[in-house]
Amino acid sequence: MKKCIACGMPMQAPSEFALSDTSKDYCVHCARPDGTMQSLEEKLKSMTAFIVRTQGLDIQAAESAARSLMARLPAWQEQLREG
Repeated sequence: MKKCIACGMPMQAPSEFALSDTSKDYCVHCARPDGTMQSLEEKLKSMTAFIVRTQGLDIQAAESAARSLMARLPAWQEQLREG
């Protein structure tokens, strides 16, 4: 089973992959409509909103949590390196 390089979501079914293409390393939630991967800014915004919606954190805490999670993912490690 693959994990999305941009959000960490497990991907098994073709419908979970960008454009249902199982050769992609990122999921349908991290893809733009044309199938390209979202930018760091796009993903941070959507992940922050997801955390606010699902965990009830305020926007500042949610963005901090999203940055921390994203910093550990292959797609963003270089850009979000802490320290």
